[in-house]
Amino acid sequence: MGLIIIGAFFTLLVVWSISVRQKLIGMDENINNAMGQIGVQLSARFDAVSALVDLVKGYAVHEAQPLLETLKAQRIVITAISTPRDVKNQEEVISEVLEKVALVAEQHPEIKADENYTKCLNAVDSYEKMVCTSCLIYNDSVNKFNRELKIFPASVIGGIFGLWQRDYLETV
Repeated sequence: MGLIIIGAFFTLLVVWSISVRQKLIGMDENINNAMGQIGVQLSARFDAVSALVDLVKGYAVHEAQPLLETLKAQRIVITAISTPRDVKNQEEVISEVLEKVALVAEQHPEIKADENYTKCLNAVDSYEKMVCTSCLIYNDSVNKFNRELKIFPASVIGGIFGLWQRDYLETV
């Protein structure tokens, strides 16, 4: 009888451990998915910024060419395994290019008068809002995961299976 109770206890312990592990892995996958979504939105934003720079190139070739080269050289693809630092670096590149585009537009008022310029700016702003929304989802997922990992005994099970707290995305 005693062996049955001990066996049942260990069976319950194993089933419970597997359940906690599965929950943590699901939460970790939600974080990876959120980072992937950020990557999709950042890629679209990069494309919109590139289109904007191409438009500016039609008015100010010498100013736009270095901006295009900067975009191409410093662009990395954000994937599910990217870090919050990767996202911040990409946002900094985009912000820097947009600031320079704004300066060129100030020097060449005819750029601002172009309807396509306005459309491109609106697209860039739209993708920026989507990136912000994706970042909120990512941080919310990280918050839930990290909170779960702080609770004993989930912290022990997470550690056994190599699941550690994740970093939050900081605003640029």
